[in-house]
Amino acid sequence: MKGYDVEGDDDAFQTNDERVCVNVDNGEDDESTESETGSPSPNSSPNCLQLNHSPSWPQSYRESMDMFKGLSPPSNSFPKGNNTTRLTGTNPFGGYQSSDDETSLGKPFISERTLDEEVPATTLPESQQIISVNRSMPSPKQCSFTQALVNGINVLTGIGLLTTPYAVKEGGWLSPTLLLIFGVIACYTGILLKRCLESSPGLQTYPDIGQAAFGITGRLVIAVTLYAELYAACVEYVIIMSENLSTIFPNTSIQFGGIYLNAHQIFAIIGILIVLPTVWLRDLIGGVGASVLVVICLLWVGTVDQVGFPRAGTTLNLANIPISIGIYSFCYSGHSVFPNIYTSMKEPSRFPLVLIASIIFCWFMSTGAAISGFLIFGDSVESQFTLNMPTKFAASKIAVWTVVIITISKYALTLTPIALSLEELVPTTWLTSYGGSILIRAALVISTLVVALKVPFFAFLMALAGSLLTMLITIIFPCACYLSIRGGGLTNLQRAVCICTTMLGLLIACDGTYSAVIRIAGQN
Repeated sequence: MKGYDVEGDDDAFQTNDERVCVNVDNGEDDESTESETGSPSPNSSPNCLQLNHSPSWPQSYRESMDMFKGLSPPSNSFPKGNNTTRLTGTNPFGGYQSSDDETSLGKPFISERTLDEEVPATTLPESQQIISVNRSMPSPKQCSFTQALVNGINVLTGIGLLTTPYAVKEGGWLSPTLLLIFGVIACYTGILLKRCLESSPGLQTYPDIGQAAFGITGRLVIAVTLYAELYAACVEYVIIMSENLSTIFPNTSIQFGGIYLNAHQIFAIIGILIVLPTVWLRDLIGGVGASVLVVICLLWVGTVDQVGFPRAGTTLNLANIPISIGIYSFCYSGHSVFPNIYTSMKEPSRFPLVLIASIIFCWFMSTGAAISGFLIFGDSVESQFTLNMPTKFAASKIAVWTVVIITISKYALTLTPIALSLEELVPTTWLTSYGGSILIRAALVISTLVVALKVPFFAFLMALAGSLLTMLITIIFPCACYLSIRGGGLTNLQRAVCICTTMLGLLIACDGTYSAVIRIAGQN
């Protein structure tokens, strides 16, 4: 889905743009020249490449997702503004731009190769190959296996586990088995993404795969879906802050001018005021340790502090199982970053091990939180188990404040890719002013507050995001792209498995989305 602007690549993918032969060293048209070594230029090759003269949106995806998984160096200071233009300098507040002397993200998007090398034939159909001029550059292959594993675990382990006990309440005691099933499917589709990336050295990110499979339309659809999932996570963060702080200060309220604000509304606004300055920073990174700490606090409250209710619940509640499915699937929403992790590894062949280990860890944490949380709180469990933890215990306070702090730190990190993509669409002269980036990011932050106040239903919003967005990103899109890119070389069994997985994802997405929307409407 994402269009490539590539400097220095001789084998990528193409769209239906004008076919021209290019000098990949400088990006200019080259109709008859040869390289310095005397070898024929790409024009002389039968595999004449195509040039997309208009860089495709979003160019900033790789950079922002590298920050999301912690590959780019963190910088918690306000970037200084300058008068350079968008694609040759640094935006005052982190807007996407590049220069030749930037860090690893400012290096050529696809590694340069001498012009005397023969252009290898790509495995992609001719109508879907492209070489363009992308400023979104890859970081060097510098991640070790351990670093990649930590990145994978950090991406998968997040706010989803807070709601897993509620998912057991909705779906019954047998519903956690879905976590194992979804884990297996997520591992399978992650491998499919890896195979798509291997089909051409020009592919680096998830939107790139979309464009290779379905052209510019595929790139845009996948990019918009990925950004929508990030936006939904930001809304969830606002709800987390307001609900958890409300448990600590439940009697907070304000009334002025005939307007009454309860504790949830007050702390949602306070939370937004706290995170607003952070969205103007380049990077804030939280760790997976916070999620582990919260689960430990849950177990401590249930065992040491002996908080608990008589076990209740049903074995299986088919009527509410779509809500549980949406919540469980949200726990595996890491596929948007997996291609970046793969392309950043020193040993990409070990990516399947990273994927399997990350998903096993996520399954273990989510299943542990789901079962222990429901065992402790039973049918009274809230949409976030931290809301059930009595505030008089130290473990409860640690869990609540850990959730609030990590939410504040991750909010800006999650919002930044959306902001960068929007900054690409505004006029260059307007964006280079300090006010341009500030207004875009402030508007995004305020919009998440409005949505969180209008739809403050954490579990149902997560079920909606999981059923619709995560199901598309984790199951449907990988299978569809794989069939499009590699379908010609697949066996009948491979093709059948891929098609069945896609159909299953579509069925779950439709049923889960409908159920979540009905439940949200019923709350209003």
